[in-house]
Amino acid sequence: MPPDVTSAEVSLVTLSGLTAAGLAVVHLLAKNLRFLRAVPRSRWLSFGSGVSVAYVFIHILPELHEQQESIQATLNRQLLFVENHVYLIALLGVAVFYGLERLIKQSRQQNQAEGEGDVAERHVFGIHMASFALYNALIGYLLIHRESPDLASLFTFAIAMGLHFVVNDYGLRQDHRHNYDHTGRWVLAAAILVGWAIGASTKIHQAALAVLFAFLAGGIILNVLKEELPEERKSHFGSFAIGAAGYTMLLLAI
Repeated sequence: MPPDVTSAEVSLVTLSGLTAAGLAVVHLLAKNLRFLRAVPRSRWLSFGSGVSVAYVFIHILPELHEQQESIQATLNRQLLFVENHVYLIALLGVAVFYGLERLIKQSRQQNQAEGEGDVAERHVFGIHMASFALYNALIGYLLIHRESPDLASLFTFAIAMGLHFVVNDYGLRQDHRHNYDHTGRWVLAAAILVGWAIGASTKIHQAALAVLFAFLAGGIILNVLKEELPEERKSHFGSFAIGAAGYTMLLLAI
């Protein structure tokens, strides 16, 4: 860390490190939450999805809008005709994770057709884990470098991401079965800590930070919707709505 940081900043970095460790533990222990495996889908998963979406729309996107001028000021003048750069990055996040989801579904279908079981192929598993490792590392990085570097911001971000990890963990286990339990969850847990360590030792420009948050917002939206919308999931709209409404009120109250 830079030598000119204050004791309060050091305390927040330390607290964010403990938070990163806690989020890593979520990935390692989520498989033990047997009540999440119920069909129809556990109400807690839908509740967690609602919280994650509320955080994106109530906290991340409004702050990204405020950062739009910062991004425009750093871009080449020839690109200034694009009025909503952060939203394009959020759209990119949606597109990237949608592409990954299609890849996984096609791989599972191909394995089933070949009698290999309803699980993605090994090389697709590697691509999926690498992508989500970068995703988790980004979240670990943003534990330190958030738009609002204060305790309340850390608290709300950590809760939303913790519940989001539980939802992601459930979906990844459905796609990869024993491969995820044996290897994947450890990779994703480590990625959070690596991202935090990078954040503790580096600091990027405010415009780049806004771009990272925008990509994360798009990724969260797609990952939540792909878990909630399929008919076979038998999701609970009521639980989703309660999670979204409750966390919205919390964010507005802080």
